Order: sequence, then C-alpha cells, then structure tokens
Amino acid sequence: MKTPLVDYRQFRFSKLNTPQFRHLKLLWAWPAYFAMYFLTENLIPPERLHTVHCALDDIIPFNEVFVIPYVFWYLLVAFTLLWFALYNVDGFRKLMTFLIVTQVVAVAIYILWPSQQLLRPEVFPRQNLLSQIVGFLYAFDTNTGVCPSLHVAYSLGIASVWLKERSASAGWKVFVVVAVILICLSTAFIKQHSVVDFFAAIPVCLLAEYIAFHRPARH
Repeated sequence: MKTPLVDYRQFRFSKLNTPQFRHLKLLWAWPAYFAMYFLTENLIPPERLHTVHCALDDIIPFNEVFVIPYVFWYLLVAFTLLWFALYNVDGFRKLMTFLIVTQVVAVAIYILWPSQQLLRPEVFPRQNLLSQIVGFLYAFDTNTGVCPSLHVAYSLGIASVWLKERSASAGWKVFVVVAVILICLSTAFIKQHSVVDFFAAIPVCLLAEYIAFHRPARH
C-alpha cells in the first residue's frame, strides 16, 4: 500500500496556510459553487429560461439502467479527489483548478443565459428500483441550469488527470475512460441533459485543460 505524501492526521485549521496543507484551501470552491448553484436555481425567473433541445434528444430512448454510471460519477469524483490529495498533491491542485474553471464558467453561463431541458418522461416506461432512483434524482436535481453539463465537464477533467498520472496502471486508466464515456452517455439516456449540453461542455473543458495542465507555471 502506498504511503500518503501528506500526514493529514497533523492537520489543524491553524495550519491551513502552511505549505503542507494550503492545497486544501481549494476545497472552499465546493461550498462556493453550491451557494451559487442554489441562487441560480431559485432566483432566476422561469420566463428567462431558454429550452435546450436537438433532434438527437428525440432519438435517444430513456433507459433507467444508465442511472448506474450516472450515480457512480459521485463516487468517482470523491475517490479521485481523495486519492490525489493523498498521493499526488500537484495533481490534486491541477484537478481542482480544472473543476473550479468549469464551475466558474458554467455558473456565469447559467446566469447570463439561463437554460432548461424538457426531456424528462412524465411516466417511466418501466417501474423498478432504477427508475425509482431516477425519480429521486429528478426531485433534488432540477431540469434548469443544464447547459453546459458539469456532469460531463467534471468527468472529462477526471479522465484527463488520471491519464496523466504515471503511477496509475493501464488497466485503471482504461476503466476510468470507459466509466467516463458511460457517465457522459448516461446524462442523455436518463434525460438529465440534452446532447447539446454535452457538446457545450467541451469548449469549457478545453479552457480548463489549458489553465490547469498546460499554462506555463508561474514561479
């Protein structure tokens, strides 16, 4: 078993600005994002919302099985952040930078160009445990603020950081890539996103990729 680079047992809030722990300050981006998400979800009037739709959305059938990779996304995000915080602090910083850029750009778009999708089925074609989980997701994750898809953007960032990780095995990298592909597909198959939201996330990811991984380091 690998030895963590940082002994987090020694962490105290008084040490947050020390070189050993200051990378953890990047985690403040999460409560900031959730606060902005709450505001955009509740303060933007419905009449300002733009409906996102394309012909491909009507071809893709609803399939509740895809809720499995959709929910797995939450575990993959948490595991990836934890692993890099333990074993590759520089990778953790770069991944958090990627996520922060996508968050900032996406929230700005949600405010300037509020969006919604009207793709969710009124009645599920099949009643089973997976469709019940989809219904639960619908209840807490609304159909507004969808373009670009952060589910897709975060997934591409996670794939990027793992593919650059030298200590990760080829098998793990293949697993992550396959998981990310299924996650991206799941957003359309459980009708959480339009296909347009997927393509809109790509330029956001390219910007985040450059800033996080390819911009010349400042000394």
